[in-house]
Amino acid sequence: MTDWEFKPPAESDLGDREVVLESTHLQNQRIALLVTGSIAALKAPLIARTLRRRGADVVAFASLEALRYTTIDALEWSTTNRVITNLTAAAEHLSDDRPFAAYIVAPATYNTINKIRYGIADGVITSAIASAIGRMERGKTEVLIAPTMHGSLHNSILTESLQQLDTMGVKIIPPRAAYGKNNLPSEMAIASAVCRAVSKSSLRDIPILVTGGATPVPIDNIRLLTNRFTGRLAAYLTEELYLRRAKVSLIHGRSNYTPPDYLPYCVVDTYDEYKTRVIEELQQHQCKIAIFSAAVADYRSDSVFPGKIPSGSKQTINLVPTAKVISEVRTRFPSLYMVTFKYQENVSHQELIAIANARLQQGYQMVVANRGEEIRERGEQVAYLVTKDKKPQKAVGKKQIAIAIADCLETIDLSVLN
Repeated sequence: MTDWEFKPPAESDLGDREVVLESTHLQNQRIALLVTGSIAALKAPLIARTLRRRGADVVAFASLEALRYTTIDALEWSTTNRVITNLTAAAEHLSDDRPFAAYIVAPATYNTINKIRYGIADGVITSAIASAIGRMERGKTEVLIAPTMHGSLHNSILTESLQQLDTMGVKIIPPRAAYGKNNLPSEMAIASAVCRAVSKSSLRDIPILVTGGATPVPIDNIRLLTNRFTGRLAAYLTEELYLRRAKVSLIHGRSNYTPPDYLPYCVVDTYDEYKTRVIEELQQHQCKIAIFSAAVADYRSDSVFPGKIPSGSKQTINLVPTAKVISEVRTRFPSLYMVTFKYQENVSHQELIAIANARLQQGYQMVVANRGEEIRERGEQVAYLVTKDKKPQKAVGKKQIAIAIADCLETIDLSVLN
């Protein structure tokens, strides 16, 4: 931390209650945030702001108990809408005139969860949820709850209630278990669950595999040959597909970057582990699409030193090519829609596209091509999506590349993928 020089912040065009739009997954969607009487209610304004950063119009419902831990002013400031604290002749719990795309109870206390399960509607929260479940059963909305309570309250009654609600179609957001408590998940985890619930993407329920990060090869028992790629793009890809409700899973090569914990991923430590896990995932989940953004090792030592090479000793390491994982996958899973990546240096743009087109001729459906020379001043990655039927599509920045790939996948005819 550096010493502050007491200078005012730079001026911004962003209004006091405005948020920076980070995605459009909840654009034009009204979301009801129902806040119950838990100390975690103090985080409700942060949840509201996170939902709004994805484009949502958020309306908060708060019980009197919830207002012990947060305030009407805080909720109104963070949502920019009037807070519903009691029911009036306007029948706010029904929302007939402007229906909600989703209702999220966060935090959801032991008391509230059990009341919802048994259909008790004795207050602003439970009455709103009773109506919401009726709409949910008609396919008109989604209902989510984020259980939050001390571990001693997680008894058989609660478990039975959660199981019953899950069977009914209510989506249960897993709590963050720590220190003997079911803690409220992060604001991003909650917002992601809501995005996923309301998604109408054509990728919904489609099994997709994503790979990313480095896949090191050993030199001895403690040393590895690796590269500088972190797998951050793969995490963005996984998140984008996850928010579109795909059945996505990420195989992530270990690096100094860890994907968000609400995403479905596993970590592999070596090239051999990576190769084995890829084949297993494709077989077990019968994936229709696979996106291979991992920086797979091209070479390995022809022999691994047993133990540790003594420090200071002169060594010669003979490198031999590794087996091409994407080639094996292409052979074993001929109907799989494969997105592969091609990174080059010291080539022109025209040469890069020619290399990508040559790979398409090998049977791959999409190649994401980029080169080291084409990096903008801010260090943003520049990539080109190359397919047989369209001219190369340019995308700048890892998040935009992920969005462009997901958008492209939504346009393919999934019915031809066996």
